Amino acid sequence: MTAVVGVPRRQSRPSRDDVRRRLLDGALAVVAARGYDRTSLDQVAAAAGFTKGAVYSNFATKDELFLALLDRELRARVAAVRRALSTAEGPRDVGTRLARALVAGPAWQLLAADFWRRAVRDPAVRGQFVAHRLELRELVAEAITDLLPSGRGGAPDPAAVAATALALAAGLAAEQLVDQGDGAHELLGSLLNRLLEVG
Repeated sequence: MTAVVGVPRRQSRPSRDDVRRRLLDGALAVVAARGYDRTSLDQVAAAAGFTKGAVYSNFATKDELFLALLDRELRARVAAVRRALSTAEGPRDVGTRLARALVAGPAWQLLAADFWRRAVRDPAVRGQFVAHRLELRELVAEAITDLLPSGRGGAPDPAAVAATALALAAGLAAEQLVDQGDGAHELLGSLLNRLLEVG
């Protein structure tokens, strides 16, 4: 069928999944820039290129949007660690790859700070946040166990190394935001290799 000259083609509407993804991307950008408390749904909608009605058709409240963003971003960190550790070439490579996966960009670090602040005060956020952190810690500990030589005397406790890795990553990322440096993952990798006694 020939299109009528001068009549613009009707653009297909974005799928519900695409709308949701764009809303979450918009929320990430706005919350990272302004903080959760100062973010409005109007701002999220504008950042995503939609009206506020699109937000309400996907999320009943601002908290529901925030929790969906929390879930997506924490799952992304777990997936990043899985990818990094699956390609590690033995114990000497663990610290470096793990550091690169844990020290993400500034948007995530700012968002993570908001997540943490809310998690210590809000039981609804805390349960979700803690579940993901435990999953991430267990994943790192399992990978360290698999990659370290078996039967080695004086080997570090993988669970302790995993907990230390997450704490160091959070602290170094916070320092990186303040001093605008870009060497946090290198320092973290070096520290983790020392903890693993392979550096």
